[in-house]
Amino acid sequence: FFFNRRIRARIGNFPRRKIQTMRALSLAMTGFRRSNAVKISSLSEINSQNAILLTRLPKVFNDRYWLNFSTAAVPFDEKEELMRTAATVSQSLINPNDDGSNKSSIWTPRMTKIVGTIGPSSEQLPVLQQLVDSGLRIMRLNFSHATVEEVELRMKNLKLCKGRHGHKLTTNAVSNLRAVLLDTRGPEIRTGKLHGDTSGKKTITLEKGSIITLHTSPKWREAGSSSTDLFIDFANIAKCLHPGMTVLLDDGAVALTVRTANVQEGSVTCTIDNSGEIRSRAGVNLPGASTDMPAMSEKDREDIKYGLQIGVDYVAASFIQNAAGVREIRSYMREVMMKEMGNDWDMEGSPLPLLISKVESVSALLNFDEILEESDGIMVARGDLGVEIPIHQVTNVQKELVAKCNAVGKPVIVATQMLESMAKNPRPTRAEVADVTNAVLDGADAVMLSGETAKGKYPVECVNMMNDIIKNAEEFATRRPDLSGAAGNPTRIQLMNLNRPGKKNYLVSIAKACVTAAEEQNAAAIIVLTKHGTLGRLISAFRPKMPIIAFCPNDIVGRRLMIFRGVHPVVGLSGVSVHKRPAAAIQDAKKMGFVKAGDDVVMVCAEVRENMDNAVSMRIATVT
Repeated sequence: FFFNRRIRARIGNFPRRKIQTMRALSLAMTGFRRSNAVKISSLSEINSQNAILLTRLPKVFNDRYWLNFSTAAVPFDEKEELMRTAATVSQSLINPNDDGSNKSSIWTPRMTKIVGTIGPSSEQLPVLQQLVDSGLRIMRLNFSHATVEEVELRMKNLKLCKGRHGHKLTTNAVSNLRAVLLDTRGPEIRTGKLHGDTSGKKTITLEKGSIITLHTSPKWREAGSSSTDLFIDFANIAKCLHPGMTVLLDDGAVALTVRTANVQEGSVTCTIDNSGEIRSRAGVNLPGASTDMPAMSEKDREDIKYGLQIGVDYVAASFIQNAAGVREIRSYMREVMMKEMGNDWDMEGSPLPLLISKVESVSALLNFDEILEESDGIMVARGDLGVEIPIHQVTNVQKELVAKCNAVGKPVIVATQMLESMAKNPRPTRAEVADVTNAVLDGADAVMLSGETAKGKYPVECVNMMNDIIKNAEEFATRRPDLSGAAGNPTRIQLMNLNRPGKKNYLVSIAKACVTAAEEQNAAAIIVLTKHGTLGRLISAFRPKMPIIAFCPNDIVGRRLMIFRGVHPVVGLSGVSVHKRPAAAIQDAKKMGFVKAGDDVVMVCAEVRENMDNAVSMRIATVT
């Protein structure tokens, strides 16, 4: 706030109650420009103001929160009440009336979406609402750790959060279109329980140069593992390994080199390459090995079935190795839906969740083209991938995978350790900022936060920071396309898997024409009326520089569109006659802040005309 005299106060010196008040005010003030600040000289004046626009003054500095404020004659004991009052006023400004009367109602959403893992640090409603307000678009549920009770709590709280719909379009029943991604644990290889480990916290030290034998016999499971003999829960490990290959324990903390493999006994003898400690049930990676592990474990089957019952929008399948695995999972989902709903299952009304294949192994890289063809989208899971391949190759592989996804118009998520340091610190490292920026410039549809938002100390700050980085990267791509890679110079994609002969072919042509017209006209937005979401996805594939506002008939179609770059789904226009929908859509887009009076927009919608099939119209309109 601006008063007669400025005081700079460090929150670290305040009592805990005042710290919490200031932090709440900091979050409430996010997004307001300094130019909108109003001079206030006393508490009575702030109470008497009819409309007060606040400014974003709090900054993070050296792990402390700072606020700038000043006062003429406000007693110290009034400051907390002043801040509570201001926070209340600012919250009413964040959620203005639906008439769009707020002067700062123009909203420029990010084109690249944010996926955030929700966990103990972020599952409660107040924090989750702040994440939604900060730009979270997709909630990731990590089924490697989450219990049924935790999943139910997170799903319930996400539904209670209000998004742009809830604030602006009160006539719609849907108040929040945030989507849900189920991330499976996947088939994995682990060591056995350590001998004598009753607490689960015991570790053993493996010494460099020592010999260790990996066993698969049940007797070694019962005996327990030691520094010379480890039980491995993958029965065919001896068939997959050959002398000279590498085995990595506990995410690469300890590396082993294979000496001999005894297929008959199911054992592998190795040399320890570096000293380190391991715990019970440590993860095991076999870089470069071709395994015959199933596409789904029994736990995965149970989790996917449960996810279908609660209505998840995406299933991220871990450790996919080939196209057959993708087909197996999709077939299983279809089988579950048939059994659960029988003849009542309507594929159009209740479509399967989109299947996102996680690329995190050498086998997946070797078979990537066929995996991409069978999948609805891709996640570049750099954690395990960085263990499976030399770490210095991960960035290059990321760029290649993103480019291939862009070329066929399928969404791609870049994930793992994007803002890892913010799990403990309020600011990221410069390298992390560069990492997120490069993912956006590479052409990613979405970037993902994992432990940063699930169990970190600063989940809201993480999403805010991610949003700021995306905003800066996208603005740079617009300003300097010559330096911005795929984001600045999108490839005119082939859409080879969509542009096949048949009914979808004409939609590809319409999508391409729509983007070309919007860019030549410098349109503020593309508005598309879509029944199943297909046209919205195709327009996104051509990478327009302006937002795509996709009006959908229901929230299921809307949530499934959330992952696509630049697509902002809206559930609306119910009860509006067909010929009035285009004009109504433009006015709703104006209410939500996408466009303002005088802007040009490109409108695309299907039309029903006598003696005409495949009638899709495109028109350019000016917002009034």
